[in-house]
Amino acid sequence: MESVRLALIQMKCEEQPERNLAKALRMVEEAASRKAQIVCLQELFRSQYFCQREDAKSFELAEPIPGPTTEALSEVAKKRSLVIVAPIFERRAAGVYHNSAVVFDADGSLAGHYRKMHIPEDPCYFEKFYFTPGDLGFPVHRTRYGSIGVLICWDQWFPEAARLVAMAGAQLILYPTAIGWYHDEKERAREKQRNAWQTIQRAHAIANGLYVGAVNRVGVEGELEFWGSSFVADPMGEVIAQASASEDEILIADCVFDKIERVRRNWPFLRDRRIDAYGDLTLRWRG
Repeated sequence: MESVRLALIQMKCEEQPERNLAKALRMVEEAASRKAQIVCLQELFRSQYFCQREDAKSFELAEPIPGPTTEALSEVAKKRSLVIVAPIFERRAAGVYHNSAVVFDADGSLAGHYRKMHIPEDPCYFEKFYFTPGDLGFPVHRTRYGSIGVLICWDQWFPEAARLVAMAGAQLILYPTAIGWYHDEKERAREKQRNAWQTIQRAHAIANGLYVGAVNRVGVEGELEFWGSSFVADPMGEVIAQASASEDEILIADCVFDKIERVRRNWPFLRDRRIDAYGDLTLRWRG
């Protein structure tokens, strides 16, 4: 595909998972009516962000793949000829859970599966309690509308992950996200954090010469105020579409994949990589 229409769906989540799923399905349908071809939902969209505390009851939110949520989204993908990226709290086995995303092709078939590789552990982000680190590597998912890399939230801070996905042939990297501020943080500190979050992902677009889309949730949940601001950056790092910081929104952007070739010819970062000198990147620390 020379050009595809991407839709990022940012939304506020309620306590009832069924209501969140129903809302997401309505917004996916609306995105299709706006001629979207690829639709990406936010991280853990079926529930509120439960990782703010360690509570074994929250494991009851997990579901298998395939399961009720994936089946519902697969049907919509087939009916509307959409590629859908759907983040899932995956129950892999008794006691083994992942923060995952599945990719449905435009015929409703499963095109790919990713399990979050980098798992954070910070106040209000106690993800190591819930999620086993991913073991599927950094795959690229070939779909009717292009080659997509999917990474999840904390993954977005690691240039190695973006590089490996780009090297596998991704034209577009999508980052389903759940990131926000604490209630007592000062406005200046908030802006610094959000700017850093956007800057690192724009840098991935530039360094790898591809499109990047980050979709974040909105609303106040517990101790966190999610900052939304979902955006799409082109291969030169220019933000070509951005959502609000507080409202439900379907962000639409047209990604012209021919631009990847043009940008990489002028900024040949992939050509000039010194792969003979990077062996120490497999070390924890070089000092």
